[in-house]
Amino acid sequence: MRQAIKTSLIISTYNWAEALNLCLLSVSRLSVLPDEVIIADDGSRRDTYDLIKRFQQSFKVPLIHVWHKDEGFQLAKIRNKAIAKAQYPYIIQVDGDLILHKHFIKDHIEVARKGSFVTGSRVLMDDQLSSIMMSTQKTTANIFTPGISNHFNSLRIKFLRNLLADRYHQKDIDSIRGCNMAFWKEDVIRVNGYNEEFEGWGGEDQELAIRMLNAGVKKRVIKMGGTVLHIAHTKYCRSKHQENDHRMLRTLREEITYCSQGISQYLNHNRIPNLGNFT
Repeated sequence: MRQAIKTSLIISTYNWAEALNLCLLSVSRLSVLPDEVIIADDGSRRDTYDLIKRFQQSFKVPLIHVWHKDEGFQLAKIRNKAIAKAQYPYIIQVDGDLILHKHFIKDHIEVARKGSFVTGSRVLMDDQLSSIMMSTQKTTANIFTPGISNHFNSLRIKFLRNLLADRYHQKDIDSIRGCNMAFWKEDVIRVNGYNEEFEGWGGEDQELAIRMLNAGVKKRVIKMGGTVLHIAHTKYCRSKHQENDHRMLRTLREEITYCSQGISQYLNHNRIPNLGNFT
């Protein structure tokens, strides 16, 4: 029998307390809880802080809020700060606009292997279903629920999950989603975490995965398990997507394994930042 893996669940968020509320509710209803939950907050307003404080009063595991001042889209930076804060060896990473299936952590733990990272997928919900889920605080849906797409991603079949883990989209970088991803903290530190030259939407998760692959960390895929529902929202500004894409392609082309502006700057300063004044 495999020894249980200690996990840190990192949830990234920015100024959407209603979605984060549903995400945290789904976490509280998991069949297997992570050993801690860290909110990687890219500069949200006071309402997000207040929401987290309310959850902290009754949450069954430590719920930690890592925040920095809003200076534009800096997801790579806040994720580095959250990873540096993590106390446990295996990190499972999601976005705050996701609803986690009740066996989400259980599935990820079962798929985890030393020397590998895991990338998953999501089930998309339309605007109407997303509104219903948030208003009713419901955290479950299935393949027959009106308003979902990516139906294949909603299936949970353990035998197929294990069969596909080392076979599905192995060479496909475009399919990597930082919103549903897991890795060993030691592997991420080895490549210096997220590249903070990435600002604005897009590419930071894929570039990290490429550096891990270049460093010899294998890719696994979690399919037919580790399912999440994605709450519909407007698309992020993609003004820096082309610039970020060039950085990612350079990492691929030059087989880069280490970024200069990464997690190392926080590893000796492992404290929750002062929350300061909210606007």
